Amino acid sequence: MQLQFCRYEKKGHVAYVTITRPEVLNALHPPANEELDRVWDDFAADDDLWIAVLTGEGDRAFSAGNDLKYTAEMSRLPAEQRPRFTFPKGGFGGLTHRFDLFKPIVARVNGYALGGGFELALACDIIVAAEHAEFGLPEPRRGLIAGALGVHRFPRQAPLKAAMGYMLTGRHFSAQRAYELGIANEVVPLAELDAAVERWVDDILRCAPLSVRATKECAMRGLDMPLPEAATARFEWEIRRRQSEDAIEGPRAFAERREPQWKGR
Repeated sequence: MQLQFCRYEKKGHVAYVTITRPEVLNALHPPANEELDRVWDDFAADDDLWIAVLTGEGDRAFSAGNDLKYTAEMSRLPAEQRPRFTFPKGGFGGLTHRFDLFKPIVARVNGYALGGGFELALACDIIVAAEHAEFGLPEPRRGLIAGALGVHRFPRQAPLKAAMGYMLTGRHFSAQRAYELGIANEVVPLAELDAAVERWVDDILRCAPLSVRATKECAMRGLDMPLPEAATARFEWEIRRRQSEDAIEGPRAFAERREPQWKGR
């Protein structure tokens, strides 16, 4: 896969996705969005990949969101000269509109996570942030809204009044505040960020991959269901887990006092 705006590395069962546009604080323009869409397609389809880590290059920004300078530059061109791009099926960064990706994703937030960058982090399952990181949805200050589902995910993942206060003002907030709101799972000094991320990755890898996917699917799809409906719903990955070799291996390994050998099937 030829990549210009991101780096995609596979190490064992872990995919590492790094946005590589530090000169614009890892902001994304349409070509970068299309590229990341292909990366997430590959991650979703690769059965040997069980978890992903998303980050931005450098120590200034996870992602500053949509590349507004690029947008402004393109708007000055005559209509017939503007490049034609379609919004990726996976949404901003190829990720925000993926509702059937039940492999876990960890956001390694190493600086600014603003606008679409914050929306990318919200689309992940776990956020580990450096102490100097800043979050926010400043779109209204630019005549925009957080349309990559930030206006929907933020109020679902934080107390409503707190989320509304930040969305209606466009204010930034610190990594510590994100932790207090329950948005960030852990906040550490920058020098400890990689080690903290790897602890989360290692703990997830200790779990059966189909159990992890079934857990994510049940949790995310069940959010929109009344509890009695969720109790009787059929979830694809839970059906697969029940029928898997790993469902036998887990209890057997426990009884034999050994580490389980997960196969992901």
